[in-house]
Parts: sequence; C-alpha cells; structure tokens
Amino acid sequence: RQHHSFIRLPDDNYKPRVFDPRSGFNGLSFMDYASPINEDIRTRYITRHRLEKKDPTAAISEPVEPITYYVDRGAPEPIKSALIEGASWWNQAFEAAGYKDAFIVKEMPADADPMDVRYNLIQWVHRSTRGWSYGASVADPRTGEIIKGHVSLGSLRVRQDYLIAQGLFSPFRDGSNNDEQLMKLALARLRQLSAHEVGHTIGLAHNFASSTNDRASVMDYPHPLVVLSEGEMSIDRVYDNKIGEWDKRTILYGYADFTEEVDEDQALQTILHENDEMGLVYISDRDARPQSGAHPYAHLWDNGADPVAELYRLSEVRQHALNKFGLSSLKERQPMGTLENVLVPLYLSHRYQVEAVAKLVGGLHYTYAVKDQSVQPVNVVDNQMQKAALNALLETVSPSYLEIPESIISLIPPMPIGYSRGRENFKIKTGNTFDPLSAAESAMHHTFSFILNKSRMARINEYHARGLQSMGVADLLNTIEMTTRDLNHTGLALQLALLREKVFIHHLMRLIADDSASDQVKAITLHHLNRIKGDLASRSSNQYTLEHKLYLNNLIERFIKNPKDFKFPSPPPMPDGSPIGCSVEW
Repeated sequence: RQHHSFIRLPDDNYKPRVFDPRSGFNGLSFMDYASPINEDIRTRYITRHRLEKKDPTAAISEPVEPITYYVDRGAPEPIKSALIEGASWWNQAFEAAGYKDAFIVKEMPADADPMDVRYNLIQWVHRSTRGWSYGASVADPRTGEIIKGHVSLGSLRVRQDYLIAQGLFSPFRDGSNNDEQLMKLALARLRQLSAHEVGHTIGLAHNFASSTNDRASVMDYPHPLVVLSEGEMSIDRVYDNKIGEWDKRTILYGYADFTEEVDEDQALQTILHENDEMGLVYISDRDARPQSGAHPYAHLWDNGADPVAELYRLSEVRQHALNKFGLSSLKERQPMGTLENVLVPLYLSHRYQVEAVAKLVGGLHYTYAVKDQSVQPVNVVDNQMQKAALNALLETVSPSYLEIPESIISLIPPMPIGYSRGRENFKIKTGNTFDPLSAAESAMHHTFSFILNKSRMARINEYHARGLQSMGVADLLNTIEMTTRDLNHTGLALQLALLREKVFIHHLMRLIADDSASDQVKAITLHHLNRIKGDLASRSSNQYTLEHKLYLNNLIERFIKNPKDFKFPSPPPMPDGSPIGCSVEW
C-alpha cells in the first residue's frame, strides 16, 4: 500500500515549488511576516504530490515511489473500468515529464477504509440529485505537498449524459430498446470526468480556454461533440480519449525532477515561455464562470476554436435531432409524459454555446501575464467578430429556432400519476400541460441576459468612446430592435415573435433600473426605450399586434413614470442544466 505520514517533520527534504499564475496549478499561500520589506509578504506554492526520479540524470526514470490512486470497489461495471481507464490517462503526462510508471490506478483493497489518509481515492457515491463531482485533497499547509487526493463522483450525473444522448439520437424505433450508442457516450464522458477530477487532486486548476486549443486539456468542461455528416450523427469524437497537450505541460511544470546543476527557477520559466510559443491558452474559473466574463475563449461546456461557427454547427445538430424526436425517443412502456424530460436537454442544447458567443461581444483578449520580455498587451475583440457574434445570438431567439413542432407538442401529455414535474423540467404557466411558449421564453431570457449584461454593455460603451470599435451601445440596441420588431409571422410563431419583443423590452427596463449599471449605458438605453414607445403608434397592426402594442405602451409608461416601484415580470427560469456532464465546482 502507498503510505504517507499525515504530518511530516520540519527537516523533511520535500522542496516546495513556487506558484506562478501561468502554470495551470492551484496555489496554496500563507502570510510570512518575517519576509523582507521589499519582498512579497505572502508565500505562494503550488499543490502537488511528492514525486522523485530514482535517477534524476536520466531522461526517463522510474519514480522512487509512484503516485497510486484507488477506485471504489463499490462502483459497478462497466463504470468501474471506465473510471480506472480515464484516471490512468495521467500516466501519459508523467511519461512526457520523464517518468516511467509514475502514476498507477488500482481497485481499492477490500479491507481499506475510504477515509484512510494513506489512500488516494476515486469514490462512487449516491445522493439525492445529480450534482458536481469533486476533486479534493489534503495538503501540508507549509509546503503544498498533497498527502491524500480524494475524488467524489455522483452516480446520478452519468444518467444526465445518457439522457442527453437519448434526445440526440432517439434510437428506440420499432420497439427496440437498443441503447448501445447512448451507453457509449455516457461511458466516454465518465472516462473524461475521472481524468478531470483526478487532475484536481494532483494539483491542477480548470483551464476553460482549452476547448479552443483542440481539446488541449481534460481540465475544461467538455460539451458532447456530436458530428452531423450526410444526415447521420456520429459520436466517434464525442469526448476526448487521452490526456491533453496542456495537461502534459502543467505536469512538466509541477513534477519535473531537476538535477542540482539545473537552475530550477530558470527551467520553470522556460517551460512557461514554451507554452506561449506552442499557442496554449490558459484561463481559469474567475474569468470564465461569470455571466459578465470578458475573455472571448473562456467558457464552460463549449466546443471549437470559433465560438460563432460552433454555434451554427451545433444548431444544425440540434435541428436534426428535433426533426427525429418523438416516439423513438422513449423506451417501450415509458410514460409519454416523461418525453418532456428527454426534450429539455435537446431543446436547450445550444444554451452553453450561446454563453460562449456572448463573450465575444464586448470581449477582451488577455492572459495571466507577468512582467517579462514576453508580455502581450490586452486587445479588444475585433469589431466585425463582435457583430457576427451578435447576429448569431439573435438567431437563437427567432421563432423558427425556438418553435417546437406540433408533432412533438401533440405527443406530450401531463405527467401521469406516480410521476411529477421537477427542477429539470420546463417551468410552465399552463397548469399541468406542456407549455411550448414558456420553454421558448426561458431560452430567450437566457440569451438576452447575456447580451445585455450590464458589465458587457459598459465595456461596449467604453471601447466605443476610446475609438477601439465602431459598435456602441446604441448600435447594439438598434440591431436587436430591428430583429425584435419583425412580427411577420402567424400561429405559434407569431406568439413567439411577440414574446421576443416583450422579453427584450423587459431587459432594457431592468438595465435602466439597475443602480450599479453604467450611467451612460442607462442614459442611452432609456433614450432607446422612449423611442420604441414613440414608434409603437405608427406600427400597422392586426388584432394580435394591436393588443401587443397596447401592452407595451402601458408597460413602458408605468416603468418610466415610477421605475423604482415598477414590478418586473418574472421570466420562467431555465431548467437545471450544469453540471452536464450550479454554480461552482472546486
């Protein structure tokens, strides 16, 4: 068994490695009040396991003691094998760093306690809902040395991946319950997830820009890459099946064993400069998670080097799957009311790529640079790229994009006895019946909330004032208004078009009423809202659009008269989505 002492003696020969924000590692820090005045009072180290070569002079050497991880014996097959395989990918990175057989994955001994600090563990756990997986560790607070890595994987999460595949492929035709393709996708995700969470426990942080670098890291959140070719969908590359180039470079920084003759600090700096030369991009949580994020390539659950092109590609896959969706989306004897459960992740499959594209609007290229000769300036995203992103986003709120076909609506009855609506269903306004309008409204609200985010709007205003781009706040609002004023539709599509303009105006009013929004942005938006009100009277109308005009006119009047006391309409929230495998994973 691998053994670690829980507390190491002060004269231990473990050498901490300095944290650098470009390295891809999580950091550990503490205040050193004895440090000289002209040096940083905070000491920062990376967190990493102890690993040394038997022969530091050899290009490839066995370790003095390998890093060994154990997989929960209680994980059923084929899950257990997938977890072992995915975790074992890390040996590829350690081989690239000069080690032979330095990372080993085994099944947990029968008599071992999962909480025993001597065992690095990948644990399979049950809980009431699907949720985040965790890669945690116990580390020496003085040095950053990891004593125990502990991965927790929830057993319900993989069922969400299976559900995503079920909606994409609708494979249950002619009474068949063959789900081989769905299992293949779910297990591929489990391998990647196992590698991801183990990555945290060996010290690595998220890299949410790696999806734009040809899947350079398993430390990103991957969206399933389903490829549509000649009318057929393939999952051959649905998730990665190996460790990434960025992961190899981070392991090299954290675990390379240098001889005494080598200047370690200079060697580490060389690794980081080589990363830049290789075109590897690293952006982590704080820059990628917020709705207001500015980095154009820092996203969760996205794919592709070009976010706009990927949104169009993904939309084609989505439409293809919706065209096939129906009875073949359910196994035999499943209640028809549960068809909505399968529809939700498919209908909203574009939601994360929308977030990725929105970050191009008002976006800013930057890195975690430090002062040296290779510092790159920050640069605003190209103006034409921002406009292309805006146009792509507006397509996702169009009636044609969000209208659910009658062939699907007519198949979904209310939930039967013994079943109930839950947090992952659409939020509805129709009592207990399926509500296609509320499903679309939540998707519209999602897109507009990203486009009209107050921080994003403030950046657009600033960049325009600095002469860095031609698109200002007024230009953006005019572009959106021209789209939302198109009411040339009939039937359900007309209702969606009316709803789209209402949601847009609701967001304008929320922006104006936000005390923390930029005053100039609010001024421009208020002017735009007043102009919309003035234009309403001149619009031609039929019965539906007349009622719509009266509603908007009354809404805007009440808001402008007393914005502080105005009660905003509550849009139906999106069903739970992330994690797909709500907020934070550490």
